Amino acid sequence: MRSYIDDVRDVVASIPPGSVASYGDIGRRIDLGPRQVGRAMGLLAEGVPWWRVVHADGTPASCHGGRAREFLNDEHTPMRGTRVDMERARYRWERPASE
Repeated sequence: MRSYIDDVRDVVASIPPGSVASYGDIGRRIDLGPRQVGRAMGLLAEGVPWWRVVHADGTPASCHGGRAREFLNDEHTPMRGTRVDMERARYRWERPASE
């Protein structure tokens, strides 16, 4: 039986390098609240690109020793100062998750 954690993992894994999604973006995609997404993120294994999930204002996650910004820079994610440029970097899925 799949859990919401599996759903969050799948959605996060689908975000390509150089793009990001907010906790709310992911939640809307799979019908969860942003806090539930954040809780699930804390339970995911290291192999999931957690740094591609940012706050709605583009602030990178502060977990994992604050290394999100380093990973985002390595992927050439568009930034505006210390935040991700959400207009340019927000990933937009082509199809609903339910398909």
